[in-house]
Amino acid sequence: MPDLILPIPLSDRRLRERGYNQSQLIGEALARRRQCRLCVRRLVRLRDTGQQARLSLAERRGNLRGAFAVMQPVQGLRIALLDDVMTSGTTLFEAAATLRRAGAQEVQAWIVARTPD
Repeated sequence: MPDLILPIPLSDRRLRERGYNQSQLIGEALARRRQCRLCVRRLVRLRDTGQQARLSLAERRGNLRGAFAVMQPVQGLRIALLDDVMTSGTTLFEAAATLRRAGAQEVQAWIVARTPD
């Protein structure tokens, strides 16, 4: 069981356009059901990276490099990183790497759906 559930954050622009973060909404339900803490401000997206789906795999990696930051301590914590849909996994990998560099003990990827290869 993780110590925290962290939804993949949207950029400020994307959040304003959409009006909600679907990963956060899913996380709220999961956190209640699993009796686990959901933290929506611990991991933030520093910049708008645009839609990844329109980029090649190499472009996706470059586009997301340095896009996330940890705003509150994660040292020694087990974290479930939650995303609604995983395509190439680049967003999850970059967010997980950011959390590991900040000292997270374990990072699990929880996804609702996976696009076909």
